[in-house]
Amino acid sequence: MGDSSLFQDLKTKFSQKHEEIKSSVIEKHKNSLALITNYPAQLSAGVMGAALLVTNTLPILPTQSLVDNKSMTVESSVLNPTGFLISDLQKVLPTEVRPLTLDEEKNVSEILSRDFKMPISAELQGIRLNRSYGLIGAEQHLARYPGDTMATHFQNADDSQKYYSSGMAPGLGAWGYFAPSSYDLTQEDIDREKYYIATQTFLAPGFDENVYKYITFFKHRKMLVVNPENGHAMVVVIGDAGPGKSTGKHLGGSPEVMKYLERVDGAKKGPVLYFFIDDPEDEIPLGPIEIQR
Repeated sequence: MGDSSLFQDLKTKFSQKHEEIKSSVIEKHKNSLALITNYPAQLSAGVMGAALLVTNTLPILPTQSLVDNKSMTVESSVLNPTGFLISDLQKVLPTEVRPLTLDEEKNVSEILSRDFKMPISAELQGIRLNRSYGLIGAEQHLARYPGDTMATHFQNADDSQKYYSSGMAPGLGAWGYFAPSSYDLTQEDIDREKYYIATQTFLAPGFDENVYKYITFFKHRKMLVVNPENGHAMVVVIGDAGPGKSTGKHLGGSPEVMKYLERVDGAKKGPVLYFFIDDPEDEIPLGPIEIQR
């Protein structure tokens, strides 16, 4: 075969492969790619082209926009796998905030386990909460040890400035203090209070028949909480019980949790997913977590 024929043959094969990849990307990620359709045509074309060029295809989403009277200008863009997480969750979550079915929980568990590279499930050791998808509301700081106040609560001035206004709860968390004294306070205790959620443990199926077992299980149990609307995720612990059924909320989050999840709008209430993390060796650190690709 001559050089010209060989070149033409390779060109044909590459063209066919390109079309296969393009079709696959569009079909697999059509919901995510749809996120860009409201932007100018030149941006959409650039996004699509970049998405098709990378082998581990990710959508490019705008991170900051400046809007004037004449046009919208995108200041910067990044490759953002969060768009795919949001899209995948939208495919399996109901339009209303309600308890998920077992099949829905299974689908969500598979998506979160895949993207965050850890075993995540709605049920662990035969125990589950009353729901795994609900409305989260703002909680206050919890006293970590006897004598802990807002004046002693923060490790640095920046945290104090951000979270001081949330105040401290008048009572203790469901499991009392995190440490017996300020001297005994460890970084683990600090993180547990900082990244805690309150869940309706008292509504868990089987709770009334196994109170001690369930209280022991839920104490500082590690969970993944995810805002399905922006993909922000955080590893947290159950640090308190609540809120009450009459509040219309299904769980609460510390000031740090609420701020990171961006659930601190005027209503301070919005839907989140909260699933157990199977981490018997306590190897997964608390705090914000990124998608692992």
